[in-house]
Amino acid sequence: MNPLRQLAEFGQSVWVDNLQRSYITKGTLKKFIEEDGLKGLTSNPTIFQKAVSGSDDYQDLFDAAKGKGVTGNDLYEQLAVRDVQGAADILKSVYDATKGQDGYASLEVSPLLALDTQGTQEEARRLWKTLSRPNVMIKVPGTVPGVPAIEQLTSEGINVNVTLLFSQERYREVALAYVAGLEKFAASGGDVSRVASVASFFISRIDAIVDKELEKKLKAGATPEQQKAMEGLSGKVAIANAKLAYRAFKEVFGSARWKALAAKGARVQRVLWASTSTKSPKLRDVLYVEELIGRDTVNTMPPATIDAFRDHGKVRPSLEEDLPAAEATMRQLEAAGISMKTVTDELATDGIRLFSESFDQLLSAVGEKLKKT
Repeated sequence: MNPLRQLAEFGQSVWVDNLQRSYITKGTLKKFIEEDGLKGLTSNPTIFQKAVSGSDDYQDLFDAAKGKGVTGNDLYEQLAVRDVQGAADILKSVYDATKGQDGYASLEVSPLLALDTQGTQEEARRLWKTLSRPNVMIKVPGTVPGVPAIEQLTSEGINVNVTLLFSQERYREVALAYVAGLEKFAASGGDVSRVASVASFFISRIDAIVDKELEKKLKAGATPEQQKAMEGLSGKVAIANAKLAYRAFKEVFGSARWKALAAKGARVQRVLWASTSTKSPKLRDVLYVEELIGRDTVNTMPPATIDAFRDHGKVRPSLEEDLPAAEATMRQLEAAGISMKTVTDELATDGIRLFSESFDQLLSAVGEKLKKT
């Protein structure tokens, strides 16, 4: 049996972390659904930048915009909205079959608004209205200013995909914001059963930065105690961090407070594992899929990881295995002189920077193609 399809037996949904026009026009997305049991799709500025720069899929929009004074930002939004709507329409069959559990396509608010609560809310509302599909999610960064935006948007019945989560603490804040938003929505007479959300917890970037820090410390002359603590840490911290975040998920969505909402038909905010392609050639290419399989989770994989897992992925209920070992890994990291808080804060800041740079590159690519039309 296709290992990708087997993941559903353990309560995990497979989404693809990619989108371009050919996914819709050439049947790529439909094939993923039919052959691999794909249940959703995520996009971001980096993905659209590569799609625009690396293909001619959007030439019809450039041709139509020629000489009309359309800005690069407006044209980007046209192509992104069209692609996400098209993906959502193809995924509607999954949405219907799963009664709204899956079948979602996500579109991100501008990363330039990552630290702007009000601006994020306004753009998310506008995109939600423009997309006009029940099976779309608006991606909102899980920054400090993003947390109140997540609560407010949820209270308005908008499906939110919270992105750029790295720390267990911020994850818990986001989960509680979702709960509070649903409570407000229910109090206003809203139907909580039609609201869906995921919390996108990033994986591979954790190990990438931790491994760099370990290397720096070894080169700088670590103490014998630190050297001992560093042994065996490489490639283990991201999974340990994710397992402990999932434990927080179970606490939040196992509480009496949550059960009151569940009785009204509310859906848990599933944890979505993001950035699940391995960055180091020393690691198994499907490591971040195999070690994070559990109920009420999503793994959004780039196409190469989907291909790899289809070919040689091993499936087992791994996510709740050996939590004491995960705790020990985090203690070992601190003993090695590496602060997890510093790591996750740096990654969150860097994530916003990288997405902002990709957004600028995307607008530049759109502008260049428009000039050449």
